[in-house]
Amino acid sequence: MTTLTVVGTGYVGLVSGACLADFGNNVICVDSDAGKVERLKALELPFFEPGLPEMVQRNVNEGRLHFTTDLKSAVKDSKVVFITVGTPPRPDGSADTSAIYAVAKTVAQNLAGYTLVVQKSTAPVGTARDLYGWMKRYAKRGAEFDVASNPEFLREGSAIETFMRPDRVVIGAETQKSQDLLKKLHDPLFLIETPMVLTTLETAELIKYASNCFLATKISFINEISNVCEALGADVQTVAKGLGMDRRIGSKFLHAGPGYGGSCFPKDTHALASFARQAGERVGIVEAAITANERQMDRMVDKVCDAVGSPRGKKVAVLGLAFKPNTDDMRAAPSLTIVPGLKKRGLKVVAFDPIAMPKAEGLPELKGVEMAADPYDAARGAHAVVIVTEWNEFRTLDLARLKRVMKQPLLCDLRNIYSPEEVQRAGWTHVGVGKGRAKTVGRARRRSSGGGKRGGKRT
Repeated sequence: MTTLTVVGTGYVGLVSGACLADFGNNVICVDSDAGKVERLKALELPFFEPGLPEMVQRNVNEGRLHFTTDLKSAVKDSKVVFITVGTPPRPDGSADTSAIYAVAKTVAQNLAGYTLVVQKSTAPVGTARDLYGWMKRYAKRGAEFDVASNPEFLREGSAIETFMRPDRVVIGAETQKSQDLLKKLHDPLFLIETPMVLTTLETAELIKYASNCFLATKISFINEISNVCEALGADVQTVAKGLGMDRRIGSKFLHAGPGYGGSCFPKDTHALASFARQAGERVGIVEAAITANERQMDRMVDKVCDAVGSPRGKKVAVLGLAFKPNTDDMRAAPSLTIVPGLKKRGLKVVAFDPIAMPKAEGLPELKGVEMAADPYDAARGAHAVVIVTEWNEFRTLDLARLKRVMKQPLLCDLRNIYSPEEVQRAGWTHVGVGKGRAKTVGRARRRSSGGGKRGGKRT
C-alpha cells in the first residue's frame, strides 16, 4: 500500500483523494482550513457530487482515507504528494498560482527520502518546471525529489466515473523513477486498457488547457450558429445533429444554450489567452470564444425580455442556478449573468434549483432573488418560466399545472429540452435557442424573382 498526500480538499483534491484511496492506497488529504477538515472527518462534504459521499465514507471506514491540517507530518509519511489547490483568475485573466508555490515551499522543507511532487492543479505552462527550481531553494541539501504534471480531466456531475474510467491519463514526467511511480499508481486503469500519454512537463500542462479551450470553443461555435439559425429560419438542433454525425467533429458539446460556465472553461480560456500573450503569441480563436460566450449570455437576457414584453413589474420563474446539472457549483454559472440582467430590466425573479440554492443564497449577483420550494412555487403568478440549467426534473414538468398558476403560459427554454410542438399543444408559447421560424417557400420564391423583367415573362 503506497502512502500519498493530496494537498487541497476542493473539488479536484477530494475526488482524487477518494478515488486514489479506492485504488487501494493510503491517502492523507490535507487542508489549511481546520473547520473544513473537522467537517470532512464527520463525513460532511463541502460540495455535491453524485456517489462521492458513499466513496468517502467507505474509504474512511476501511482506514485508507484520512483528513488533517498537518502538512509537514503528511509529507514526511508520503512517497507521493499531489498538489490540488486552487488557481483562481486574477483581474487580467491570468492564473493566480501563489497557493501552489506556498504548498511547494512547505513540502520542500519537509522532504524525507525520495518524494514525487505531482502538480495536479491547472496552472500555466511552465509551472511544474519552475516548481522544481523553487523547491530546490528550500529543500535540504541532498534531498531527492522529482516534480511531475498529472492534469485532471474530471467532469462535474460524473467525476467518479471520469476518474475511474477516463478517456486517457496524461503524465508529464522526465525521469524514469517518476514515470514508473505514476504509472504504478494508475495500474488499476490498465485493466480497462486506458490510454496513457507520457510526455514532458510543458506538454502535459498544455494538453489540459488545449482540451478545455477546444470544448469551450465548440460550445461558443454552436451558440453562434444558433443565432444564425434564428435569423435564417433554421433549427440548430437539427444542424448540430448533422454536424455531429461527421466523425471528425463528433456530437458532444454541440448543444446550443446560454453559454458555458463552471470552474474550468471560463478560467482556463482566459488563462491560456494570458500566458500565450506573455509568450508573444495570440490565440484568436480562444479569444473569440470568450467574447461569443459573454455575448450569448447577454442575448439570453434580451430573448427573455423580448418574449415577456414590457418587462418592468413582471415576474419570471428561473429554473436552474448551478452551471450544469448534478452539481451545486455556482462558479461562473450563466445564471449569475442572466438573473442580474433580468432584474436590471425591471423583472422580478423567483428561482428554484434542486441542489444549488444553499450556495446561491447570499451571492451578490442573486441579491433580492426569492428562492422557491419547487418549480410550481416559483411559477406562481409568473409571466414566464425560464429554464437555465437542464436538470432532469425540469424535463418532465406538468405544463397544465404550471399553466394554472401563471399569469401567462410562456416558456423560455434556454436549454432546448422541450420540443416547440409539445409545448404549443399544451397551450404555451415556446421560445428556444436557435429555433428560427421557417419562411414559406412562396415568400422565398417571390424574393428570388425580385421583379427583374429582363428576358421576357416572369414565370
